[in-house]
Amino acid sequence: MFFAPIVRTRSAAPAFRSFDRSFERFINEALVTPQRQVNVEQDDKAWTVTLDVPGLARDDLSIGIEGPVVRIESRAEAKRQIKAAYELPQDIDASASSAKLENGVLTLTLAKLAPVSKVTPLAIS
Repeated sequence: MFFAPIVRTRSAAPAFRSFDRSFERFINEALVTPQRQVNVEQDDKAWTVTLDVPGLARDDLSIGIEGPVVRIESRAEAKRQIKAAYELPQDIDASASSAKLENGVLTLTLAKLAPVSKVTPLAIS
């Protein structure tokens, strides 16, 4: 099946043109963009993020953590290309986090960074 949206001319009402663009964007995202299976679970100490990455080896993946954002990217010479970023509600403790790749499933255990209190006590005189 081939889908080619019709873009109406200027004489058409602006609502129709807006609908056409929205429908075209919906179709492109639904049919062209591959959907990844991502699961995020959390407990008191960490988040567990699982992501399907079939066909990629450990050497093909690069994972970076910056504040509350984790970026997963495949290397340029990998068989498949993947590039994703996920923002979590709290900063991640990179030193206590780990990653495991098993049977095409990447499992990230991202430790929550304990918030540091910057409260300075003030003496009452």
